[in-house]
Parts: sequence; C-alpha cells; structure tokens
Amino acid sequence: MNQGRGRSIPAIRSALAGLGLLAAGLCGTQPTPATAAEFTAAQKSEMGGVIRDYLLQNPEVLQDAMAELERRQKVQEEAKRSEVVDRNAGPLFNSAGDAVLGNPKGRVTLVEFFDYNCGYCKRSLDDIARLMKAEPDMKLVLKDFPVLGPGSVEAAYVAAAVRNQFKGEQFWQYHQKLLGGQHGPVGKAQALAVAKDMGANMDQLQRDAASPEIKASIQGTMQLADALALTGTPSFVVGHDVVVGAVGFDELKGHVDNVLKCGKAACS
Repeated sequence: MNQGRGRSIPAIRSALAGLGLLAAGLCGTQPTPATAAEFTAAQKSEMGGVIRDYLLQNPEVLQDAMAELERRQKVQEEAKRSEVVDRNAGPLFNSAGDAVLGNPKGRVTLVEFFDYNCGYCKRSLDDIARLMKAEPDMKLVLKDFPVLGPGSVEAAYVAAAVRNQFKGEQFWQYHQKLLGGQHGPVGKAQALAVAKDMGANMDQLQRDAASPEIKASIQGTMQLADALALTGTPSFVVGHDVVVGAVGFDELKGHVDNVLKCGKAACS
C-alpha cells in the first residue's frame, strides 16, 4: 500500500465513509448520499484534503477515470450513430442520387462518404477496389461529402451529373480517374475534363450539374453526415455502425465479413 505525506489510505477511506454517514448516522436511519449543502465548511475542507491526498498518492486513478470517460463517450456516440442509421436507412443505403457499385443486390452494404480532394480518400481507393473483388456479396454506395472547399463542391456537382450518364463500371472508372489520377486540387475543370475524355455528353452534363435534383441530393448527404456527427473523410457506414478514417483493407473487410456473419460490424 502506498504511503505518503498526510493521511494513510485506510484513514482516507474512513474519512470518506464518515462524511457519507454524517447526515444519517446519528438518527439511526439507513445511510443516504449526502449533498454538498449538508456539509459544513470544515467538513468540506476535510473532504478536499482527503481527495487531494488520495489523488497525490494514486495519480493513476486520474488516468483510469479519463480512460473510462472516453470509453463511455464512445459507447454513447456509437449508440447515437446507430440510431441515426436506423432512422435514415432509406436515404443512407438507397438514395437515387448516389453511385451504386459492386453487387447492387448484395447482402451487405458499405457506404463511403468521400471528398475528391481528400488525400486519405485517395489512399483508400485501392482498398475499396480490392474489397469489391474480395466481397462479391457487397453493395458499395458512394456519397459525395465535399467538405474541403469550393473545388470539392464543384467536383461533387459534376460527378453527380456524370452519374446520370455513366452507370456501374463506367462510373467507377470515372471515379477512379478523378479521385486517384489528380496530382493537384480537384475542381470543376478537372471533373469536366475527365468526363469529356470518357465521352460524356457535355451539354447534358452541364444542364444536369445545375439541376435542383442534384443540389438536393448533395444537400441531403451533408445533412446525413451532420446527423451522424461525421467530421472528416473518408467515413464509412457498414451494417448499423460507423467507421471513421482510412482504416485500411483488412479492417474494412473485417467489418463487412462480420455483418455477413452476425449482422454487426463487430461480432461479440
């Protein structure tokens, strides 16, 4: 047992117990938690000294408390996000404005919130490509989440218009070229250039990019991301769970496999 200046641990425990009994012990009633108002100034000073001495002798308690606080906050955050996923399953997994790749009738759906200027999204591109090959029963939904400036917003609008012309594998090729092939900032000019190079109808594309339907689709994605408390890209939804960050192929595949196995991204 640790010893230090001032009170010993048994004395601290005794003092804490005694303070909790002050309001009830003399009356013969069962002990009840005391409020701050029930303590005298002297008792409050004594309690402060007891707590200070205990923490000085056992500073690891603070680390344990912070770790427990973080754990509880994470649990609460995950529970809240799961509720948002359940409430918004339609627009999250089956929005008409999103790109649908992989197996459209797959038993598990992976949703990616991405930005065409996101370096971590570029890094995840190969992981997603590998995952579609490794998981033939997976549906991939791409959601434009342009949070990195005006250029990202412009590129998102153009890409959404391209989806009206390019479907499935053809849009995947467009997505790969725009996300993975640019070495500088991506904006409207870059998004249009890739579309033109792939043979898109540019007049139709320009009209679609300015349509209220595409504006509403992207705004809907932004609202979903806000409800899920997403603060960056890439972020993924698989099953009822949210996975934040470029976590790599192995972790993403593990989540997908778990959903196929037990219906959750993490099986107990």
